[in-house]
Amino acid sequence: MKSVAALLLVVLVSVFAGMFSTLSFASPPDARCTCRNRDGSKLEIGQTVCIRVGDMAYLARCEMELNVTTWRKIRDGCPEARLSLDKPSIIP
Repeated sequence: MKSVAALLLVVLVSVFAGMFSTLSFASPPDARCTCRNRDGSKLEIGQTVCIRVGDMAYLARCEMELNVTTWRKIRDGCPEARLSLDKPSIIP
């Protein structure tokens, strides 16, 4: 009975050791890694910007892919703020 328990323990330890040996813990990206905008400005990984190409505009985030920084499209169009010059209506 003790040999069966010992064999089971060896099997379980080897299975868990095999599972954890295949895991790779990625290091965070280098702080020097940046994406460049068309105007030459540098943005850090995780920052978002509106990219305009011809008559198209889209929101993109600076990301790392296969050890290379790249712009990842988040959505079509860019956020806009609008100011209304109409007089506000006062409700008595």
